Amino acid sequence: MNKLNKKYLVIEGNIGSGKSTLAKQLSNDYNARLVLETFADNPFLPKFYENKERFAFPLELSFLAERYKQLKKDFDTGDLFHDITIADYHFFKSLIFAAKTLPPDEYRLYRQIFDIIYGMTPVPDLYVYIHRPTNILLNQIALRGRDYEQSIEANYLDDIQEGYFRFFKEHPELKVLLVNVEDLNFEKDPTIYQAIIDQISKSYPTGITRINLRSTLS
Repeated sequence: MNKLNKKYLVIEGNIGSGKSTLAKQLSNDYNARLVLETFADNPFLPKFYENKERFAFPLELSFLAERYKQLKKDFDTGDLFHDITIADYHFFKSLIFAAKTLPPDEYRLYRQIFDIIYGMTPVPDLYVYIHRPTNILLNQIALRGRDYEQSIEANYLDDIQEGYFRFFKEHPELKVLLVNVEDLNFEKDPTIYQAIIDQISKSYPTGITRINLRSTLS
């Protein structure tokens, strides 16, 4: 396999895109330190899907605190055994979801807290966004069978996606690789997986680079 040539790589995407699966595969194959979001243990998440208005603010604050705590711990601690760090989220994810879930007054307060913390977080060498159409995301969510996710609707996923795209445009200093994988299964098909590695291994300028993965296979 190609060398990744990255010290800090972020794999992101919408709910059900397969970002964590890809991050795990890459970390195993490249002996990388893996930073995974620990959302499954958040006590507010099931409550949020049952009552969004009541639990949105404590949910987003808890995510903000946990993400910062985890990143600070991982990057403040030296690692002699891994040359690469791969994460399945970036800190600004907090802002994207908060913009969708919080009313304006709560979002303004949240944004003040976020802006204070954001400048203290590490910047990735490359930010990889795994894109899938909404109908495929819904199928993936149904297949993995998490009870609290089954009420997620298409318009919610569309809004989250637009939040990511808006943030990328507002931050041209980031190196963003937007990979449209459509319905391709990189977990089970090594050809698809290798095609993603080939794209990640390249050098990119700041700003957004868009890749349709299917077109690279022909």
